[in-house]
Amino acid sequence: MILLQTGSQSPTSMMFILGAMILVFWLFMIRPQAKKAKQAKEFQQNLQKGTKVVTIAGIHGTINKVNDDNTTIMLETSPGSYIKIEKSAISQEWSQQLNKPAEPAK
Repeated sequence: MILLQTGSQSPTSMMFILGAMILVFWLFMIRPQAKKAKQAKEFQQNLQKGTKVVTIAGIHGTINKVNDDNTTIMLETSPGSYIKIEKSAISQEWSQQLNKPAEPAK
């Protein structure tokens, strides 16, 4: 008859494994997300008049005015047509892609 031995690990090794799992989770999930959020906030704080942007809803436009409350902007979507939106509604990735210089055709 073969007996299966249940391994009883020491509490120290279990704590080490748990700590290693938490560290890996933090390195690969939490830290990059926090860095990305910090970059997006910095991008939104540095928006200026004349910058071409894209909102998270996909609306393209040019910033006409940064309002006094510093949380909203007036976005010109077409000549003479303005909408008031929150700075937090501006997509950093899409706006940077829109403003990226075009690559010359080969």
